[in-house]
Amino acid sequence: MKVKAKKYLGQHFLTDHKIAISTADAISYDIDNIIEVGPGMGMLSQYILKQPFKNYVAVEIDDESVEYLKNNLPELNVINADFLKLNLEESFKGKCSVVGNFPYNISTQILFKVFDNRNQVDELVGMFQHEVAQRIVSKHGNKQYGILSVLLQAFYDMEYLFKVSNTAFDPPPNVQSAVIKMTRNNVLELPCNVKLFVQVVKIGFNQRRKMLHNALKPLCTYKGSFAQKRAEQLSVDDFVLLTNEVERLAFSL
Repeated sequence: MKVKAKKYLGQHFLTDHKIAISTADAISYDIDNIIEVGPGMGMLSQYILKQPFKNYVAVEIDDESVEYLKNNLPELNVINADFLKLNLEESFKGKCSVVGNFPYNISTQILFKVFDNRNQVDELVGMFQHEVAQRIVSKHGNKQYGILSVLLQAFYDMEYLFKVSNTAFDPPPNVQSAVIKMTRNNVLELPCNVKLFVQVVKIGFNQRRKMLHNALKPLCTYKGSFAQKRAEQLSVDDFVLLTNEVERLAFSL
């Protein structure tokens, strides 16, 4: 299929076949469901269709793109829906791989949805704005390290696959991109209160310039092991320990 870039809604369409092939090759096709988010004009879709998948569904919210895909890739199973509103457990039986050249304006929301569905989503292979990709894979002690880094790395192993120039798109965006892969690790549950863990991580990074004894004041008076550190200095395991310390303090009040 020849993909002609069609410009509407301010979108940027991937036109580089090598990037699409490399992205498709990174997907694990033994997973029960491949869910492509925002296929657009099918640049990535056409190469996924060549693989021996079990169940492959493309989820596209834009009516015009859906019509284009049905006319140009009739073999593609397209759902005209908002991925962010889909109930994955009801819509898909078994494990899922979430893939795509993700729309940048909802990429963070996609990642939080994957986190919320971590027991079903075994893998993510996708393109993000370069800064977002760096944030996802960044380790503690790095300025890019943040909320998403901690939450996702608690349950996924990260791979930064390759950088993508803005010239790979039509029209070219003002930013560079990158493709990453997230693979579910063996952690079924964290050894702490997960809701509190998420809260502690968010509070810590929302006031990342403050030391944790100050940042955590809305939760408790914290004088524990990490009191003199900032959130970006803590690993995932450190945040688990911090969450348990905060829980003991909060419930002892």
